[in-house]
Amino acid sequence: MPHRRFPSARPGRRAFLAGSAALALAAAAGCNTRGPGSGAGRDETAATLALVNRLRAEKGLPALSADPAARRAALEQARRMAASGRMEHVIGIGASFPARMKSMGVTLPAAENIAAGQDSAAKAFDAWYRSPKHLENMLGAHYRGLGVAVVSDPASGNRPYWAMVLAG
Repeated sequence: MPHRRFPSARPGRRAFLAGSAALALAAAAGCNTRGPGSGAGRDETAATLALVNRLRAEKGLPALSADPAARRAALEQARRMAASGRMEHVIGIGASFPARMKSMGVTLPAAENIAAGQDSAAKAFDAWYRSPKHLENMLGAHYRGLGVAVVSDPASGNRPYWAMVLAG
């Protein structure tokens, strides 16, 4: 269909209508200042740290500490997953794990455990504990810091999405 010009629309009115349309699209897309998605997020580092450190102590490994950069990275990843409704480490163009960790100020080496659907930190930890690769991450001797977050987003049915970031 060819583009039509409407002679009755003055330039000022066209700009207003275009701006209004852009604002409506932005609102529909869920734009906000909290980053991807509009879901409510919670820092679950303290609850999970106790569980991880108990496990590490049983294996003779040093305790981890709460890491502010790892907390931010975990919250960002949980938000990305909740907004997309997908439990994946890489969501979107240019979202490689190393680049994401570096941009968030996470000390490398780093690892990430993700989960979806659990209604508590203990249940998310249990899912990671029962997975050999996730367990290996939690027992990594070269990690010193931890951050854990959960986000539920109305856009994805309020399903909880969990992210754990372990930092060197």
